[in-house]
Amino acid sequence: MFQTFYSLSKIPFSKEIKSIDSFASTPYQEMIARLDYLKKTRGMGLIVGEPGAGKTFALRSFAESLNPSLFKVIYFPLSTGTVMDFYRGLAVGLGEDPKFRKVDLFHQIQHAIQVYFKERKITPVFILDEMQLAKDMFLNNLNILLNFSMDSENPFILVLSGLPHLMDKLSLNHNRPLSQRIMMRYKVEPLSKDEVNGYILHHLELAGAKHTIFSDTSIQAIASLSRGWPRLINKLATHSLLAGCQAKKDLIDEEVVRLAATESGI
Repeated sequence: MFQTFYSLSKIPFSKEIKSIDSFASTPYQEMIARLDYLKKTRGMGLIVGEPGAGKTFALRSFAESLNPSLFKVIYFPLSTGTVMDFYRGLAVGLGEDPKFRKVDLFHQIQHAIQVYFKERKITPVFILDEMQLAKDMFLNNLNILLNFSMDSENPFILVLSGLPHLMDKLSLNHNRPLSQRIMMRYKVEPLSKDEVNGYILHHLELAGAKHTIFSDTSIQAIASLSRGWPRLINKLATHSLLAGCQAKKDLIDEEVVRLAATESGI
């Protein structure tokens, strides 16, 4: 509906945006730079941030950038499943038929990683999302599972991603063995006000906007209400387009944004 009203060729602020079309904000570029560093060194990395900070999008962009002939990506969003469910998921991701006993699964996964790395010359890349849900037993098992040759080599890349309190969890004494092995850490910060402006204009341009749709004050309102988090910016901007279309406003103003914020529960 608003797409026609504002003469847009496609819907802006969609989660289906391609990695190549991403807005190069400072947090996004920093995440990609840290992940590229991990790509070169291998080992364990940690990315944390508030909900909607863009962590998963950056991880997807990183995964898509990897040469499939050199890297094997296994993405695993943590749920309330058991450690055995996780082990089975990793085994399947590595192309294995999971064993039944935990000890057998453990050796099966380690062997598969070694085969990929040493024989096939392919580095397994494990991306574990929503890790703030991980129980201590899970973290302990993860530390043991990815210990190779008495911790003298890293034939893998592991990225742990989650909400900020994941850092607090890893700082606890019983999780220190895993924490000490993490060689890259990054906490995602929100977009600045200037970046929010650039972000909105960038997405509108991708959607084929030919004229100004958001006033300067409306963008300032979005920056303030969203606190600079990309997911909230997307939500607010989309609801503002809907509200502006219904009100027949060619130029979305601050009043429309605040109405959209109320209707969308922000």
